[in-house]
Amino acid sequence: MADLGQTEVAATQPEPPAAPATGRPQNYILEGPITSTLLRLATPNILAMGAGISVLIAETTYIGLLGIAPLAAIALMFPLIILMMTMSGGAMGGGVASAIARAMGAGDTHRASTLALHALTIGIAVGATFSVLLLVFGEQLLIWMGGRNDVLREAKAFSQIYFSGVVLIWVMNTLVAILRGTGNMALPSMIVFSSAACQIILGGTLSLGLFGVPQFGIRGIAVGQLSGVAIGVAVMGWYILSGRSRVSLRVPNFQFHREMFTDILKVGALACFYPVQSVLTAGVLTSMLAHFGPEVLAAYGIGARLEFFLTSIAFSCGVASVPMVGMAVGAGRIRRARRVAWTGAVISAVGVGALVAPLALFPDLWTGLFTENPTVRKAAGQYLLIAGPMFSLLGVGISLYFSSQGAAKVLGSVLAQSVRLAVVILGGLWLMKTDAGYIWFFVLAGAAMASFGLFTAATVRLTSWGTELRPTPQAS
Repeated sequence: MADLGQTEVAATQPEPPAAPATGRPQNYILEGPITSTLLRLATPNILAMGAGISVLIAETTYIGLLGIAPLAAIALMFPLIILMMTMSGGAMGGGVASAIARAMGAGDTHRASTLALHALTIGIAVGATFSVLLLVFGEQLLIWMGGRNDVLREAKAFSQIYFSGVVLIWVMNTLVAILRGTGNMALPSMIVFSSAACQIILGGTLSLGLFGVPQFGIRGIAVGQLSGVAIGVAVMGWYILSGRSRVSLRVPNFQFHREMFTDILKVGALACFYPVQSVLTAGVLTSMLAHFGPEVLAAYGIGARLEFFLTSIAFSCGVASVPMVGMAVGAGRIRRARRVAWTGAVISAVGVGALVAPLALFPDLWTGLFTENPTVRKAAGQYLLIAGPMFSLLGVGISLYFSSQGAAKVLGSVLAQSVRLAVVILGGLWLMKTDAGYIWFFVLAGAAMASFGLFTAATVRLTSWGTELRPTPQAS
């Protein structure tokens, strides 16, 4: 694993007297061509996200073999699972990566290491708090979201185990963010990939009772997830403590500083409203669609998984843009930071659109992976055909959200998510009042995605990211 550390940015090392004409700039994140550097950083993230999606597909397949009630239960739990992942990784993790990247861009590795310790403290404290709150109030939350009878019972069985380990998820994603803030995308991606493999093996074995192991049903999926996360925490913790990372958790005479917490939380805390609103959006839609029965609810869950899968491309580009934008802002190169943001948005839109088109036209290629129930497959196909074309705009919004984190200017993206939530709530109430069919709720979901993407783009365009302090080399 020592070789993986070489992918990080040597932000404080002097440049060689003369770099070869064909060589990569030593601080390639700050100096290299934008498009190729962004793709270089995004590729490990795409592979890691692909592994994570493989887990979702595998788990949904396992649960589909257990019956409709467990499948609907996971659809009910899905917003809460995504909340913990995105809040700890994409939101607070983005604040961590942004602060560290800006420190590295300014050439201050001691500050970056001190920020890492503050970040880990935040991760442990917030993760433990969420674990307690979700264990105490989780059942009432599931009922509010529409859980009833067998579906509620299965969801409770999963949540009791999953919520107990939420602190592990926060710690793992904090460690991932620390490494990504230095520009190291390789190690976190390898850990996520290995963790995914562990989850697939353990989840399948424990849920289905393979190889003579007792069958634990939906509980086995939760145990598999937390086991993979625990392994990831151990490996990344060892890597950073061993001195292989550009930042260290062994800071001489370390003391807590309010300014350090503020530097992280001014982005991370505000950004946490983004996934909360995103999950509320999914939760409101889930609650409304639950009135149409478990088949439609399960169909929406299958469609939401494709949405998550495809927008992982935007997530990967966005995460890659955080250190690029953060280091550029830290070095006073605002024009370069903006070019990184818009390049990532274009890549996200094209990538998501190219993948969603065939699946929207031939939905059985996706829905057939999860169920043979004709009612579920028909409804899921309708969701993909109606809402699928808007996935590209959703991808644009997600990519720009992460770029704005790197610039420490995340308010506009959070407000854009507020617009999306408002569209779903107001539109959903009107549809329920008019006794509209579930098809119109799928239309509403697509319209909300479009409003989010367009509003985010507008706010990024209009928000100042600072004053240019040095010329930006022409790189693309």
